[in-house]
Amino acid sequence: MSKSIYLVLDMMNDLVHADGFNGKAAYGEQARARDIVVNTRRAIDKARAAGVKIGFVRVGFSADYREWPPGSPIFAGARKNDIFKLGTWGTETHPDLGQTAQDFDIVKHRVSPFYGTTLEPILRAQGVTRIYCSGISTNAVVQALVREGHDRDYDMVVIEDGCCGLSAEEHDIAMKSLQRFCKTTSSAEVVFE
Repeated sequence: MSKSIYLVLDMMNDLVHADGFNGKAAYGEQARARDIVVNTRRAIDKARAAGVKIGFVRVGFSADYREWPPGSPIFAGARKNDIFKLGTWGTETHPDLGQTAQDFDIVKHRVSPFYGTTLEPILRAQGVTRIYCSGISTNAVVQALVREGHDRDYDMVVIEDGCCGLSAEEHDIAMKSLQRFCKTTSSAEVVFE
């Protein structure tokens, strides 16, 4: 049994689909410019072939936004724009990524995939020691996962071409700041163990 998992972070329709709220704006433009959906699918297929578990991490809130943090600058527009609502098309994983019933589905209400979620119990129950990850955005969920995962003694690997930020510069700065906490690779070069 593999001791690795590939976590696909916030690759939801609201953020990356061409018809999604943010997919029509800067995130969508960067996602398309960097081919992150195609690159992520390539990595997912390689992980599946290697017998590595897949987990999809999604941010979302109940229909009445009861978990929504009203003082959060990053989530300020969610309620106003009626996005990130669980149970809607917007919080579903992008259809081209091929999520299956066997994949782990981790829902979060904040930036960090560890905070208030089922992630840690899943990792422990599955005997995971290495976390591969990619997603949107590099300077938010990817950084949060890598830093916390590092501090929880997981071997962290970022698939760089499966990540993006609001701009190429934002992504590059985020990746540079992560270099001390993880290994980096690409969807073409990644070797899942």
